[in-house]
Amino acid sequence: MTVRRSVVVGVGAALPRDRVTNEDLVRRGVDTSDEWIRQRTGIGARHLAGPGETTVSLATEASRAALAAAGLAADAVDMIVLATTTPDETFPASATQVQAALGIHHGFAFDVQAVCSGFVYALATADNFLRLGQARTALVIGAETFSRLLDWNDRTTCVLFGDGAGAVVLTARDGAGTAADRGVLTTHLHSDGRHRDALYVDGGPSSTGTVGHVRMKGQEVFRHAVNRLSEVVDEALKAAHVAPEALDWLVPHQANRRIIEAMGRKLGLPPEKVVMTVERHANTSAASIPLALAEAAGDGRIRPGHLVLIEAMGGGFTWGSSLIRW
Repeated sequence: MTVRRSVVVGVGAALPRDRVTNEDLVRRGVDTSDEWIRQRTGIGARHLAGPGETTVSLATEASRAALAAAGLAADAVDMIVLATTTPDETFPASATQVQAALGIHHGFAFDVQAVCSGFVYALATADNFLRLGQARTALVIGAETFSRLLDWNDRTTCVLFGDGAGAVVLTARDGAGTAADRGVLTTHLHSDGRHRDALYVDGGPSSTGTVGHVRMKGQEVFRHAVNRLSEVVDEALKAAHVAPEALDWLVPHQANRRIIEAMGRKLGLPPEKVVMTVERHANTSAASIPLALAEAAGDGRIRPGHLVLIEAMGGGFTWGSSLIRW
């Protein structure tokens, strides 16, 4: 049986110029220490957007890199999905501004908001459009300037996040309908709005008329993340009839080293099969998975034919997974 698959043909990334270490945060007046941050999160540094660096500018840079890696001109793209919690403007959608910056005047573009799960949601959305024949080539982006939501007097949250963007180019191709096909094999999305108070921003245009700041109950988020991610990883493997030992790579949302290591142990994967960038990038929300994919594909770790599992959980709560044959 022939089926249509969404095949990854290019991936790219962009980081702000300003790299800020834990020691830099201390020098800037944050009441913390390198030891405190590393012990609890595994984070050593992050990139923070400066003047002139926005979600759209970072997303555009990452998209150009992904298109170059794919060997495609921008006008080959007929669909853009941008996952972000930090759009440049309330409207229009940041995706349409990326579309204009790339010189694309056809197709369609829109944003998706699922916080740290955003890239998985965007990938699933684009995959459905491509499988149904409503688009041929999609640009899927995760981009954030999350630092602009931070309360720099709250050391429990401000040390956790960074800024950046990653993008992948998907092209529709025919497959045989088996797990040996290249492309997105399965996607799974979930949410449960009852947990809003565990991780949220205390502002918005309809409620306060302000941007607001990130507020988080860290222990509650950690507990739910371990449980929900374990479930959605099992769901992906069962749907594709794949055993954990068949995985070549786990590329998780980069929020906390302890959560990442726990998922690797659950799957029986050695540490060298788990892509981890949290030490260098911190939590970049929707950008974290595509940034990690770009790094691992760029340095040759992820190669064509490899089986890659991605998973994420974010505020809402939202969570999801996808299994991809590279």
